[in-house]
Parts: sequence; C-alpha cells; structure tokens
Amino acid sequence: MADVMSKCNSFLLKTSSSTFSTKSGSLKSEFSGRKLVIGGVYPSGRPITPSHHRRPLFVQMRSSGPGTDIKARDGDLDKSKKYRDLWVQCENCYGLNYKKNFKLKMNICEHCGHHLKMSSSERIELLIDPGTWDPMDEDMVSVDPIGFHSEDEPYRDRYDAYQRKTGLTEAVQTGTGQINGVPVGIGVMDFQFMGGSMGSVVGEKITRLIECAAERSLPLILVCASGGARMQEGSLSLMQMAKISGALHDYQSNKKLFYVAVLTSPTTGGVTASFAMLGDINVAEPNAYIAFAGKRVIEQTLNKTVPDGSQSSEYLFQNGLLDLIVPRHILKGVLSELLQLHGFLPAQVPFEQHTPNSFSMAEEEQGSGREDDGKEEDYNSEPEVYLQEQTEEWIYRMIHET
Repeated sequence: MADVMSKCNSFLLKTSSSTFSTKSGSLKSEFSGRKLVIGGVYPSGRPITPSHHRRPLFVQMRSSGPGTDIKARDGDLDKSKKYRDLWVQCENCYGLNYKKNFKLKMNICEHCGHHLKMSSSERIELLIDPGTWDPMDEDMVSVDPIGFHSEDEPYRDRYDAYQRKTGLTEAVQTGTGQINGVPVGIGVMDFQFMGGSMGSVVGEKITRLIECAAERSLPLILVCASGGARMQEGSLSLMQMAKISGALHDYQSNKKLFYVAVLTSPTTGGVTASFAMLGDINVAEPNAYIAFAGKRVIEQTLNKTVPDGSQSSEYLFQNGLLDLIVPRHILKGVLSELLQLHGFLPAQVPFEQHTPNSFSMAEEEQGSGREDDGKEEDYNSEPEVYLQEQTEEWIYRMIHET
C-alpha cells in the first residue's frame, strides 16, 4: 500500500486520474481540486473501500506558498500504539482524556462531563477518609457451587482470570470506615469483575456487612454497579436477592437504622430488583444506566420499542424512583450531610475542627447566644453535647418551619 501511495504522490501532479495494479487488485486514484479519492476493485470484483484495508490510510493535504504539498501517512495508529495507554476515550462523546488528568477528575470526561466507570478501590478512596478503611471478608471466594459447564472457558478458570486482572477476590468490597469523621459500613461493587455480577459470595459479603452494621448501629451505604445475578451459579445467585433483602428489612424496620443506596452506571438485573432500590434514600450519578432488563431484551421479547433515555437516572428521578442525582465530585459531601442530618455525628472530632456544612447555622447561634446572655459560657467543655443539642433544634425548626 505504501508503494501505491508513493506512486500516487509522484504522478499526482502530472495527471488527474491514474490506475495502478497491485497484488490485491487494481487501485485508482483521482485528484480533483483539493481532494484525493482512493478506490478500486479486488480480483474478485469487490470494491476497495477504506474499511477493507487492514491498516487505516490517512492522507493529509496542506498548502505552503503557491504550491500544494500532499503528505501520506500509512498506519499511523500502528506507530502510536505506545501512546494509547496515555489516553482514555469517553464512551459518550468519544473525546480523548489524558489519563493522568482523568484520574484526578474522578473519571469524569473533561469534554462532556460524562461519568465513566470507576473501580471499587477508586470509589473507596473517593468516599472514605484516609486511614480509616477496614475491609471485611477479603478471603471469601467462590468454589463453583453448581459445576457450571462452558464450552468456551470453565467458570473456575474465568473466575481466576478476573482475580488476576483486577487484583480482587470478588465483585464487591465490604468494610467499615469514616466519611468526614462519621463511622459507616460500606459495600462497593466493581463492574470490572465479571460485570459486577452477584453470586453467592457477593450476596454473603453484603449480608454480613448489613448484620455487622446492625450490630454496631452504623449507617449503611451500598454503591451498586452490576449486570445482575451471576448465571454461572444458577438459583444460588437468585437466592442472594431474598437473603440481602431480608437482612435489610431487619436493619431498617427492627433496628431503625439508616441505609443509603448509591446507584452508578450500570445497575441492572437482580441488583436493581433487590437492594439497589431499597434505600431510605436512593442516590444516583448523572446519566447512569439503571434498569431491570436491558433495552435489547425488552424489544426482542415484547416487540416494543423502548424510548431513548427511559433507563437513565434522570428519567427515573422524574418518575419518583430516585431521591437525588448527585455528581461524583460532591458525592462524599452530600453523603456526609445526609448522615449528620439523620443523627450520625463525627466520632471523637474536636468541635473547632468541624468543616462548614449544615452545622454552620448552629455555629452562628452559638455566637449569638453568648451576646444575648451577656456573659461568657464554656461551650467547649462538652462540645459534642452542645453540637447535638443545636443540631436537634436546627432539624426541628427546619421540619416545622418549611
């Protein structure tokens, strides 16, 4: 192909149309104005189009002075393979994001603002205070409970391959930590591990996390990113839906504790049909894909067209299935506000170290209280007690005055 292009370059200015014979067929180049059109036929008679070439062909035309310089570049993508790991392509606008900046921007496209997928470790780093993460049940792995048979790749081999690829033992990480000083129990699913599918181990780890949070009276946060139940484990994976939902019923109804579900893209199948939609508050990321069955499955099964955007977080929010849509870069702050609003306060944090948030009103009232009484009061003697009293008063006024 490079030989053909060199011939095109040498004869292009002498003739407006040339035909050359190649091993793969005849190639014809036509030059008209400032456009170079390359076409031809194979020996079989099939026309040559750019999609038939194994390596893409790029032709760059530029003018300098009175003449025209035509520069052909064959296979530039092959030459730049060593640079492809430096960039991440957005799945929404197809723009390129420099990987170093992409990580700093929390996997948000700098061109269109689309929220791309994050690993479970990245989400834990995003949400949990440094040095407070305490994982649970890291050594729990699946043993192929039904002996799933596959002609392509055995389930056990595929499972081991994902463990090596991701560095994880399963599709969810569970543990305890702190969000702006507030102790929480948190589980984060990872779509990179077998599509975040929920098998018996995923269900058991989440159930144990819920039971641990109930025993220690911790608020619970589950970050969902899953393709649904894991088909390789059959009905055992489906039973996890009921098991997790039962544990959540005890946690919410009997223990009267607070559960926040965070839905990210994608959240589908059995996860959507169980714990993902059972939160006291359901939060989603912008433009997240949330559904029970996929668009293609619905259309092929029911012979009906699924409207575009009907499985997005914005559509679900408009129809009352979600409470909040929160961009990723402020998610930690919003979760912290929700936790403190429901009475979960930072543990062993000095009063003066609280960052400005919803409690700024309480801090202002603290200062005005000193002026009204006309004397100094030692508020710092029991800062946590005072903060609790002021918070309860602020919540009461917010509920009854709005």
